[in-house]
Formats: sequence, structure tokens, C-alpha cells
Amino acid sequence: MNKSTRPFTTKTLAYCALLAALSVVLARLIIPMPNVTTRFSIEAVPIFLAGMLFGPMAGGLVGFSADLVGCLFSGFGYNPLFCLPPILYGVFGGVFRRYLAANPTLPRLGLSFLPPVVIGSILWQSAALSFVYNSKGSFTASLIYFLSTRSVQFAVTLVLDVLIIYLLLRTRVFERMGIWPPVAKEK
Repeated sequence: MNKSTRPFTTKTLAYCALLAALSVVLARLIIPMPNVTTRFSIEAVPIFLAGMLFGPMAGGLVGFSADLVGCLFSGFGYNPLFCLPPILYGVFGGVFRRYLAANPTLPRLGLSFLPPVVIGSILWQSAALSFVYNSKGSFTASLIYFLSTRSVQFAVTLVLDVLIIYLLLRTRVFERMGIWPPVAKEK
């Protein structure tokens, strides 16, 4: 396979592996976790960056691998119901990469983070948590509880995630590394 037809270069794979490892560390080792269903972390930052820097496929794979490997380090085990939100962070980082490359402002970053936060972390994850951890009571009551608590949790982490990526972009570290802004491939 020649270089122009490969989906990922070795350099891209190395960056993605580092971002996945960073996400695992941020998700499982350096976070306050008051209970089994609540976790305040900035684990989405490296996953979103993978999508933003290398495209939606790379971002989705980083999100999946970070979640899978991270579950090996937690005492809760792996459940495929919970892997959708990290994948969505990476995919939407890639979907919005050209939009962000044009002008990476705080509102644009916030808009780029909204779909994975709302669809994945709040709606999907609340339903999955209600399904898995609802041993007593109704599914609806459990869902309402998780929707309300996770909405507050992810409002806080959304602001942190957006600020961190904005500040990283302002330092121009990715430009100096030669991986930002995205460049159209020549045909």
C-alpha cells in the first residue's frame, strides 16, 4: 500500500495511541468519583482532540480504545452499552474539524461539543445507567434521576473541556507540531 492510500500514517497512529492513553489516565486515575454513576473528569479532551486533529474515524477509534482499556483499570468491568459516548466525542471532533479550523472560538468549540455531550453523555448514558443500575423501582424514575444529575455534571465538564481545548489551540502547540490546521489531501 502506498502512503497516499493508507488510512493512517505511523505518526497519526502514534499520536492517537498517546491521546488514548492520556484519556485513560484522565478518566480513571486523576478524577473525583463520588459514586459509581458520577465521575467528574476531562477524559473527553484527548478523545475530541484526536477527532479534531486526525478525523472522525481516528477520533472514534481513540474513544473506543480509551474506554475499553480504561475499563480494564476500573473495578466495574467493561459494558458495551457505555462505549457510545467516548466514540461520539471523537467522531464529532472530526466532523467539526473544518468548522473549527476556520476560526476556533469558544462558541464554536462549545457548539462542537454539544452533540456528544447531549446525545451521548446525557441522554444515552443516562438511559444505559438506568437500565444497568436500576435494580429497584421504575426505569422512568431512575432515568429522570440520572438525566438531572448528569445534566449538571456535564454542564460543568463541558465548560472545562471547551476551555482546555481553546487554551491549547491558543498556544499554537498543534501548529508547531504540524498537525493543525487540517490540510486537504491532494488527489
